[in-house]
Amino acid sequence: MNHTLRTPVNKEVTVTSMYFRNGASQLQAFPRRIEFDGNEYTFVESGFHYLVKKGQRLVELFDMNDGVNDYRLKFDNSERTWTLVGMGEMSRAMA
Repeated sequence: MNHTLRTPVNKEVTVTSMYFRNGASQLQAFPRRIEFDGNEYTFVESGFHYLVKKGQRLVELFDMNDGVNDYRLKFDNSERTWTLVGMGEMSRAMA
C-alpha cells in the first residue's frame, strides 16, 4: 500500500503537456508535465482523477506521480487555472 505525506503548496502552476486515456465512456485528459518555481516535473504513472462539484462550480483533482514524488493538482474549470495543492515523497509501507 502506498502512503504519501504531502507538504501543502497551494500555488498556481503551468501545465506544459497533457496526455489522454479512455475512461468509462469518454476520453479523459491528464497533466503530463508541469512547471513550478523554475523546475519542470514530468509524471510517469497514470494518475487518479476526481471531480468535485459545489453548486455550479466544477473542480478537478489529479493525483499524479513522477516515480519519486506524489503531486495533487487542482484544475478550476471556472477560472481555467491549475494549482499545485501539495507534493511529497512517496513512502511504501507493507499492508
